[in-house]
Amino acid sequence: MLIRLDPASDRPIYRQIASAIGESIEDGSLASGSRLPSARSLAETIDVNMHTVLRAYADLEDLGLVVMRRGRGGVVVTGGAGLDKLVERLITEAKRQKVPRARLFEMIELSW
Repeated sequence: MLIRLDPASDRPIYRQIASAIGESIEDGSLASGSRLPSARSLAETIDVNMHTVLRAYADLEDLGLVVMRRGRGGVVVTGGAGLDKLVERLITEAKRQKVPRARLFEMIELSW
């Protein structure tokens, strides 16, 4: 698993970490059942605070991509499993911002 951080980026470090891990899950580099490195180990490897890694792991858990077990670390539950939750969050946010359905579809199509 390769994690590249861009310190000049506007995106918080924990989001960059979560995105990198999420991409590895989605592309199959991290298969279902794969164990994530401990937060301490990953933090030391990429030279960030352990709490930054824990926050990234929490985001991945919120998306349904990993399951965190106290004292045992994180485990990938399945590639793409979190996509349903992500879509729900996208739709909820679009509704909150009063983005018309057609415009949301158009935005997705343009990004695809």
